[in-house]
Amino acid sequence: MNAGNHRPLRMLVTGGGTGGHTYPALTTVAAVREQAAARGLDLDVLWVGTATGLEARIAVEHGIPFRAIKAGKLRRSPSPRELLTNLADMFRIPVGVMQAFGVAARYRPDVVLSTGGYVCVPLGVASRMLGRPLVMHEQITALGLANRILARFATRIALTHPSSIEHLPASARERAVVTGNPVRPHLLNGNAPSGRWHFRLSPELPLVYVTGGAQGSRQINTMIEAILPSLLTRAQVLHQCGPDWIDQLTRTAAGLPGELAGRYQPVPYVGDELAHVLAAADIVVSRSGAGTLAELTAVGKPSVLIPLIPSAGDEQRQNARYLVEAGAARALLESGPQAGQLLEELDILLADPQARVTMAKAARSLGRLDAADALARVILQEADAAGSS
Repeated sequence: MNAGNHRPLRMLVTGGGTGGHTYPALTTVAAVREQAAARGLDLDVLWVGTATGLEARIAVEHGIPFRAIKAGKLRRSPSPRELLTNLADMFRIPVGVMQAFGVAARYRPDVVLSTGGYVCVPLGVASRMLGRPLVMHEQITALGLANRILARFATRIALTHPSSIEHLPASARERAVVTGNPVRPHLLNGNAPSGRWHFRLSPELPLVYVTGGAQGSRQINTMIEAILPSLLTRAQVLHQCGPDWIDQLTRTAAGLPGELAGRYQPVPYVGDELAHVLAAADIVVSRSGAGTLAELTAVGKPSVLIPLIPSAGDEQRQNARYLVEAGAARALLESGPQAGQLLEELDILLADPQARVTMAKAARSLGRLDAADALARVILQEADAAGSS
């Protein structure tokens, strides 16, 4: 594609189900739009996903046209209860492929971006059938099942971690490029005083920011609740607990001794102010999903990670181990960790500011601030190659 072509560059985007697949796609769309504009090109984007996935809401919120298709999720080790669901989903897959083919054939994309999740498979197959270039992005260290399928015919495979190359089929490795995992740009511009002011936090005490994702985590919430009386003697805690937990943890806060009650603040959700919260935090306690770790390394934050076990392919434990081995985090890697173990890990970091500085540097060394731009360049290269062939 070049500036002399008056038709806009058409990019079809597919990916979603969770924030880990959705937000990298959203961030990459913005980067492609910026790079295309620098070349005198307009960008036309169509996002294809499921009607119930996070991607449907995020696309609409950001003014991106959206089309819903059916998609089946094949569980690699289904429980007896899931066998019927797996069987039903198998019948959704060919329907989804037919729908995806119809959408792609009408839209005529110059390039297709896939960021993971089972909804990507129908669009990936459709792009192959139509001879359109497919750029597949993988966020985790190993490959998800959908990307294992797509890797066999994606024209380019963008990876977050260099170690992911060994997980690719041998025939696909020459098409791989390491770009990193795109991070929402506003997270890189946080202001610590703004974060403290917004949540009425003290500049004198270390801040532990706790998050279990948008809906919260029962495991993390109960562990934090159990250790508050001890932890609050050494730190203040901002706890993003999820909407279902806010009433219980607000009562917990009210029951704390007077001198400690002001040091604990549970909130249901942290929105646009997340960048400022991360800037203010001395330690982050969180899960170890790919998106979370991309953000923690991009901003360079010490963390104590509590992987979700089990997760698909045990990905969260692998992600956490990757940071631990690099000296960028501490983690509770065994199943069923106890609250006391979390307190021990936090006490080690709270007692040693220099350890936190060292860990922050190690985390930052793993971050890829240019990941969205790098992935956007790959996408435009594939569009150019297809346009000139």
